Amino acid sequence: MSKKSILLTGGAGFAGHHVVEHILKTTDYDVTILDKLTYASNGMDRLRDIKALGNSRLKMLTGDFSQAISVGIMKEIGEPEFIIHMGAETHVDNSIVDPYPFVRTNVLGTMHMLELAKKLQPKTFLYFSTDEVFGPAPEGVSYKEDDRYNCTNPYAATKAGGEQLAMAYATSYSMNVLVTHTMNLFGERQHPEKFIPLIVRKVLAGETITIHADKARQNAGKRHYIHCRNMADAVMFLLGKDWERSKINIVGEKEVDNLTLAKTIASILGKPILYEMVDFHSSRPGHDLRYALDGSKLAELGWVQPKGFEESLEKTIRWTLDHPEWYKM
Repeated sequence: MSKKSILLTGGAGFAGHHVVEHILKTTDYDVTILDKLTYASNGMDRLRDIKALGNSRLKMLTGDFSQAISVGIMKEIGEPEFIIHMGAETHVDNSIVDPYPFVRTNVLGTMHMLELAKKLQPKTFLYFSTDEVFGPAPEGVSYKEDDRYNCTNPYAATKAGGEQLAMAYATSYSMNVLVTHTMNLFGERQHPEKFIPLIVRKVLAGETITIHADKARQNAGKRHYIHCRNMADAVMFLLGKDWERSKINIVGEKEVDNLTLAKTIASILGKPILYEMVDFHSSRPGHDLRYALDGSKLAELGWVQPKGFEESLEKTIRWTLDHPEWYKM
């Protein structure tokens, strides 16, 4: 087996590049990235920004895992100790408009990565999934890892499909597979279509912000937000354990409604906020008002978030202010 190494799909993207940064800063692992550099990655700008491209421990491969992995790519990958499969189509709106790329990447692409893992037999194949596979969570409900799925949009359905393939491969081919469910991620260099950088741009421009709410337009949607470096810390913590066929929720420590979050961002920016509560679900079926996961399983293993939500959020907003090229791109 090669020197301690990790194969990471989607490593040039938003969540993936934070994992790359965390690995390079806190471990001695080599990292091989497999990424097809779509609009979501913005080329390799994120990797340049964290100064990863010049690091001798990083290898960058461009390829599309929605097609079978070629012999040449396999040779360059070598024999990694771990595979972290984060690469995916992730935008819910886009999945509702056109589900096909989501099925191709998130289901067929996951099968190709599992086929690769079947040949390479890494210590763990980690499939990076989402809270959305469980569907909307009523107040007071937080879903555990093995609760029933209730996908309400094509994105969620394709992630659930990838999960089930991963679990099936674990059983059918004696592979060590770990599925993680992660809630809403935020952090530096997030695509401007996402909620937090969108709020920053609109508050600074004095524009009205649309807040996803219930039918009465009284209660805003809620999420458990978690900074990507906290997520990356959890991922590396989990890779230090032995797994056969398991699922783990990675959950932010605090539930926040989107109106409160928008007001907090405006306060950090020192600007007034203009907003409109909109019954988004009725006009756009497939959007859910509340998601919630139970994080007790990971907590019982001993993982503690390195940074709290408020500290992480303010750090992200301050960084974004100093780097307007990211929220304006």
